[in-house]
Amino acid sequence: MKLNAIVITGPTASGKSDLAIEIARTHSMEIVSVDSALVYRTMDIGTAKPGEKVRQEISHHLIDIRDPGDPYSAAEFRADAIKVIEDIHHRGNTPLLVGGTMLYLKALKDGIAELPSADPQIRARILEQAENEGWLSLHERLQQVDPEAALRISCNDPQRLQRALEVYEITGETITDLHRLKRSECPFHLVEVAIMPTDRKALHQRIAERFEKMLARGFMAEVQELYERGDLSPDLPSIKAVGYRQAWAHLQGEIDYATMRERAITATRQLAKRQFTWLRSWKNLNVIGSPDRAQVLKILKGASILPIS
Repeated sequence: MKLNAIVITGPTASGKSDLAIEIARTHSMEIVSVDSALVYRTMDIGTAKPGEKVRQEISHHLIDIRDPGDPYSAAEFRADAIKVIEDIHHRGNTPLLVGGTMLYLKALKDGIAELPSADPQIRARILEQAENEGWLSLHERLQQVDPEAALRISCNDPQRLQRALEVYEITGETITDLHRLKRSECPFHLVEVAIMPTDRKALHQRIAERFEKMLARGFMAEVQELYERGDLSPDLPSIKAVGYRQAWAHLQGEIDYATMRERAITATRQLAKRQFTWLRSWKNLNVIGSPDRAQVLKILKGASILPIS
């Protein structure tokens, strides 16, 4: 019989982290982060990382495990998450996976294909094409060679778009076909809950308000420290994180402060839109419209994760 694991996911700013903490606080649960930015040390304000007080009260895993200069992959997440989930069960607790990095969740559920390492020359050529023709043109090219990937990857997601084209140029195979070759069954029984706010306007307002609070807490000083290290670049996954890449562009003198703020909020809204798209195609998903603790507990009791009182 497979071990159980709970997943609480949803678009950014939907309230999943606070909900997870509330549930974990009253049950024997440990939280496993499913967030590609929380893995990086010293990136605290812009990632809405849980504070030390909360992390001392409730065990959190896969947070602060990498330096921002050391990229972390979905394959590494899968391997680390499997070990952490098994360890949590050995302690007699229930793992509660929380976050919105859908690629990480997909890796855990479906496994990871053996993809080629990055090719700097091909990557540079794709970036040059993007600068000359625009990412929309490259997205049209992806539609021709890999229609399925083009449906999953937005033209506003240059990192994944570049990788899909790079893999095709290196191997002659589409990234979709390569992923199909390696489908690993999830080693756990996942009970998945997604917060899918119905009021998109209210979500956008929360996104804007949250970024304003980050700025007030010293987000720009946090990015300034990263910038002044001298060994980081905007090509790294850590600096490509939403908010950080716009702040970095401001520090480089590419955009003014007001434009940085506007672009960071817009990029976060676009991230939320992509997360909605991922979740709409998800199977066996328990959807709730707001971070409602009572609804989640009812789902967990129905799945026999929690005893029915």
